[in-house]
Amino acid sequence: MFQGETAITIDDKGRMSIPTAHRELISAQCGNRLVFTYNPFEPGCLWLYPVRDWEKVRDQVNALSNLVAVHRNLQLKLVGAATHADVDGSGRVLVPASQRSAAGLDKKAVLLGMGSKFELWSEEAHLRQIAATIGETQVTPEMLKLSL
Repeated sequence: MFQGETAITIDDKGRMSIPTAHRELISAQCGNRLVFTYNPFEPGCLWLYPVRDWEKVRDQVNALSNLVAVHRNLQLKLVGAATHADVDGSGRVLVPASQRSAAGLDKKAVLLGMGSKFELWSEEAHLRQIAATIGETQVTPEMLKLSL
């Protein structure tokens, strides 16, 4: 299970270092094989899955009927864009150039551990998300049950 927020630097070759705290788990969980894809719900963010977790998501998304436009859109953004990436011996992984560009990822980024996956945010988009608050009218019945 991944959690935590880490400031990340993407080098000139498009590589980022996986935080040391996550390297052992990534190695054990997926043999250092990860999958990058778009976050279809929020701009400025990519999702990064261990390959086994990704395969479950991929199969669920592909099981949706492609006769429904929003399903096709989700399939395009998640499955069509999915790119495998291997963590190298130095703990670095290459962020695909097309995805870096589309998400607006430059040198400064933020990696969030979100349970079974990571979210890789551009620094600017992450700051916008963090600054936005959840208003009373947005609170769902499920949220009311939480003990925060």
